[in-house]
Amino acid sequence: MEVKTALIRDLESLLGKERVISHPTELLVYECDGLTLSRHGADAVVLPESTEEVSRIVKCCQGHQVPFLARGSGTGLSGGAVAAEGGVIVQMSRMATIIEIDYDDEVAVVQPGVINLHLSEATRPDGYHYAPDPSSQKACTIGGNVAENAGGPHTLKYGVTANHILGMTVVMPDGEIINMGGRHESILGYDLVGLFVGSEGTLGIVTEIIVKLTRNPESSKTFLASFNTVEAASNSVSSIIAAGIIPAALELIDALVIQAVESHLKAGFPQDVAAILLIEIEGLNATLSAQAGEIRNICHTHGATDFKEAKSEPERAQLWRGRKEAIGALGKVTPAFYTNDGVVPRSKLPEILEFDIETGKRNGLQVAHLCHAGDGNIHPIILYDHENETETKAAMKTSREILQRCIDLGGALSGEHGIGTEKLTSFSFMFNKTDEAQMMAVRSALSPSGKLNPSKIFPTGAKCGESKIRKTVAGGGWL
Repeated sequence: MEVKTALIRDLESLLGKERVISHPTELLVYECDGLTLSRHGADAVVLPESTEEVSRIVKCCQGHQVPFLARGSGTGLSGGAVAAEGGVIVQMSRMATIIEIDYDDEVAVVQPGVINLHLSEATRPDGYHYAPDPSSQKACTIGGNVAENAGGPHTLKYGVTANHILGMTVVMPDGEIINMGGRHESILGYDLVGLFVGSEGTLGIVTEIIVKLTRNPESSKTFLASFNTVEAASNSVSSIIAAGIIPAALELIDALVIQAVESHLKAGFPQDVAAILLIEIEGLNATLSAQAGEIRNICHTHGATDFKEAKSEPERAQLWRGRKEAIGALGKVTPAFYTNDGVVPRSKLPEILEFDIETGKRNGLQVAHLCHAGDGNIHPIILYDHENETETKAAMKTSREILQRCIDLGGALSGEHGIGTEKLTSFSFMFNKTDEAQMMAVRSALSPSGKLNPSKIFPTGAKCGESKIRKTVAGGGWL
């Protein structure tokens, strides 16, 4: 207890009492991120306002030999932003400034607490946007996106977060401040930026980020294709890509999600179908009509019962609202849900989606789907009752079986949510002991004390997330 008291006292001397949260009641809201199955308490939460303050906080934590980690908006879905071994959460919400927008070089410099959507809102009037668009973009931070290498519907065409990060300022685990990358794409020596993006906050704390800005397209078209089977919708996805067409977005939504969306959002999704594809193409006006015709033909060839185009910007926005707020709508029709994240080759979409549903049935649960189908990135959403211990265990079992099947089909454990604490016990599905040792060697070289975001990613010596949820928690998170 004395160590903890001394820690709080030293943190308060660095930041002032108003920027150090240590009361047990106030700390409750930091016990989990979007993965409510993983709950761990921190000893303190601190609110820095500069890179230099983050450095001093890190040195303080190392001096007291306590764990520490960075946290953004807490929208993560793998338990990556929870204090798995206690210690200090470095809450980055006060570092939320867009420092610079440079249209000549087509870059922006931002602090990690900047909300993803806010950067596009700031640049869109001048003809630019920030391309990575997680469905939680109204709430998630760019720093968190960097940690998880987040994707989103439009990354089919534009790529994930890693494709849009040029440089960053990082506070290393010993408190040293370093700069890596720059305002250009040339990489000399080791690609440290690439190493840090997607490292789930285990190698350093990012305090400034140089991002690419993308020009707004001349024009776009958004389509809604309806199907009587999930298989028909899945096959259309593969055929569209095989035809040499790369839509800006190609999303699959199944009947369970459609029903929830229409019950609560009235997005205009048909309710008498098994699945829909939300398809968006962008580019020059002269090329879009031909692409639209080809996509329409492909969908009808695979049995589409309807294919319609959004006729106005409000109609398009409403369709995308239905997709991006779908997870919230599901929260209104089930006591809790467990959002999974796996990847398969596109050709295996029909097989994995059928497997998910049958696996859920075998375990007594329903499984809904929201998929970045063009990437083969599936988001099975396992519906269960968090007050029922049997159903909670069944949800976790269903998740593991789905992830194992993704690997068996030549896929991956995660497309954008990361490993965190959620997939520690599934890590060996994809990586052997040699793989783990090599990755741990890199982590140990950069963070020899092991105090930065411990018990994440690697199963060796790690603690699994708690399996029980407080009765007041309804479950959830954002895709």
